[in-house]
Amino acid sequence: MANNTHTHSSTLSNAKVKRRSSIAQIREDLIGYAFVAPMVLGLFVFTLFPIIASFFLSFTDWNFVAGFSKVKFLGLDNFIKLVHDSVFLLSLKNNMILMIVVPLTLIISLLLAVVIDKKIYLKDFFKVIYFIPYISSVVAVAIVFQVLFHPTYGPLNQILMDLGVANPPKWLADPDVALYCVMGLMIWISIGYNMIIFMAGLQSIPKDLYEAADIDGASKFRQLMSITVPLLSPTTFFLLVTGIIGTFKAFDVISVLTGGGPANSTTVVVYRLYETAFVNLQSGYASAMAIVLLLLVLLITLVQWLGQRRWVNY
Repeated sequence: MANNTHTHSSTLSNAKVKRRSSIAQIREDLIGYAFVAPMVLGLFVFTLFPIIASFFLSFTDWNFVAGFSKVKFLGLDNFIKLVHDSVFLLSLKNNMILMIVVPLTLIISLLLAVVIDKKIYLKDFFKVIYFIPYISSVVAVAIVFQVLFHPTYGPLNQILMDLGVANPPKWLADPDVALYCVMGLMIWISIGYNMIIFMAGLQSIPKDLYEAADIDGASKFRQLMSITVPLLSPTTFFLLVTGIIGTFKAFDVISVLTGGGPANSTTVVVYRLYETAFVNLQSGYASAMAIVLLLLVLLITLVQWLGQRRWVNY
């Protein structure tokens, strides 16, 4: 009888402990959800909802100033119009050319990271020097480059003329050269960020590997290609994906430096989208551009994820 009573009381105490633990777990979960809620709400309001809204608006003819009562359903007309829009197709082409910025930046940043990490004193000083362009105001940097590349009064052309160049390039005023000037600025801005990330990755590579390579007589170039590059491949993949996505989001540099000109030679999809939506007030047509851009970025990112299995070493 005593054993049964003891067993019953033990069962009740275990049930109370479980109930308390479950209540504590629920309370802990609610607190966690409360902390996560602002981020999730912001993600939905500022990211998911605009994507969903753009998807539906891409099938309409709508001016956001006129209000939703003026929405007119067009079906696939906006997407058909995009195929025949020469300015939009040129902006897509320019975006594809801008992607060259990413591998060039990665190569330069990796070389700088290796040299500064192994061969240079005052490493922190050089880290700050190369990182300053990345944290500087893009507007201020673009204005400085406008002055630098001015076809008549710019210091760059003044130096070239002093050296005997009779007809120096027009730089930002030349449709054949302007986009490459923009690419140079984008590389200059991004080098510092990529270099810092690469230097962080270099710290995780065991020094024993380099010592063993030295004993085997491997050259520094061989060590770079056989040890550093393969072991930094996850870092490279991260910078590659984020860099390519960043080129498709390029807007501020284009807007301040060239305004999409001359002759739309530096217009990219985001800048064309901005002009269509907020200058020409064609919100439905701009939404179609946004959807095409989203699908293109997703496709390129998917290709990179599939390809990384062949060259990324985790």
